[in-house]
Amino acid sequence: MLLLSPRRDWLGNIRGDLLAGLVVALALIPEAIAFSIIAGVDPKVGLYASFCIAVVTAVVGGRPGMISAATGAMALLMVTLVKDHGLQYLLAATILCGIFQIIAGYLKLGSLMRFVSRSVVTGFVNALAILIFLAQLPELINVTWHVYAMTAGGLAIIYLFPLINKTIPSPLVCILVITAISLMLNLDVRTVGDMGELPDTLPLFLWPEVPFNWTTLQIILPYSAAMSVVGLLESMMTATIVDEFTDTSSDKNRECKGQGIANIVAGCFGGMGGCAMIGQSVINVKSGGRGRLSTLFAGVGLLIFVVFLSDWVSRIPMAALVAVMIMVSIGTFSWQSLRDLRTHPISTSCVMLTTVIVVVFTHNLAYGVFAGVLLASLFFANKVAHFLKIDGQTDDTGEIKTYQVKGQVFFASSQRFINGFDFKEVVSHVVIDLTNAHFWDITAVSSLDKVVMKFRREGTQVDVVGLNEASATIVDRFGTHDKPEALIHTQDGH
Repeated sequence: MLLLSPRRDWLGNIRGDLLAGLVVALALIPEAIAFSIIAGVDPKVGLYASFCIAVVTAVVGGRPGMISAATGAMALLMVTLVKDHGLQYLLAATILCGIFQIIAGYLKLGSLMRFVSRSVVTGFVNALAILIFLAQLPELINVTWHVYAMTAGGLAIIYLFPLINKTIPSPLVCILVITAISLMLNLDVRTVGDMGELPDTLPLFLWPEVPFNWTTLQIILPYSAAMSVVGLLESMMTATIVDEFTDTSSDKNRECKGQGIANIVAGCFGGMGGCAMIGQSVINVKSGGRGRLSTLFAGVGLLIFVVFLSDWVSRIPMAALVAVMIMVSIGTFSWQSLRDLRTHPISTSCVMLTTVIVVVFTHNLAYGVFAGVLLASLFFANKVAHFLKIDGQTDDTGEIKTYQVKGQVFFASSQRFINGFDFKEVVSHVVIDLTNAHFWDITAVSSLDKVVMKFRREGTQVDVVGLNEASATIVDRFGTHDKPEALIHTQDGH
């Protein structure tokens, strides 16, 4: 079985992977150039990075069929570093970012994805779909009617061609047909070549020319830390989405290590940092790409196109690629989530909408996901806190009252726990039965201490019974109501 998996990842879908990789390679070019411009570096820095990261993650990544390359989310974090210190410090920061990501992989931080709720993932997907669409608008503003016609024609090809033939990816047909029409009619439209100059040489090993001292570390450390967090966050979220699209699983911790190795290689070959790209990954999956071969061919194809076929690639109309990316944004957006707003709990919808709003307005994926996770956690804690129930029953003599506690006692339910007891009722003996309860944190233990001490100050004997082993451990360690000094304190009446 172990031998079959690598073979399936590489050779299980050769035709589909090669064709999908070809489409992705063409779509990567303008994006890599655009992200380079955002970061303030030469276009070849983004192109070399996309090549290195795609090839390396194809081999060592944990999610077959996922596309990783230079991304806008990472580029935005590099602007100040490049402006203040230059390209060499960016390369050094990229290498350190990779080291951090490898460490994260060995610490198994990829497993933290289980704490990200479904509503946060949906919000993340919808926000990215909106950002992908908004990124295409500059190519559709203040342009001639030819651009609109070509974009509309491209979308028609993408959606109608599968009715004729499903073997050849329709986005590839779109790019080829629109390019052919543009060349035959000699249309004056914006092309890939207008985005920036394509490199004419292969990437060379380039160790960053920076002094290896404490000052350099102080400069690059904040940027590297931020890049590693954002890169892993986007990669883990994208891997989860591709898992769902393909109905397969992936190794998130291996992906962390793979992203780290890829960024180290990119930094050593003159490239900027990068991570997984949901847009390109969706293009790959929808074009039939499933295995590692598609990711590898996307990276290799990219390099071949920009170095050896740059004259042809530079003539591809941006309208053709805009059509492809609009298709990606439409396909990525979860339209079902809009219908679910009427049926899902308000808390779930709030988490999803908050994630979308924060990501779209900040253009920072990390902020949006953190906001969504935080809000989801608060809603969950509040919901669990309401499941706490306390019933009191007095015996026939009227001297002993037993409180049955059922539920979870933690920081969010601690006050509810305290309010469940009647401290003014005149009884000589109180039994607090915790057989069906669980104490989770120090706040819960503190609330138990307060209840016991309040009863004792009223002259009531208190017995705490039924603690399970885990709860008893934390109560014995941090509780004070059964300590000698607490007993003396209550007996003195102070």
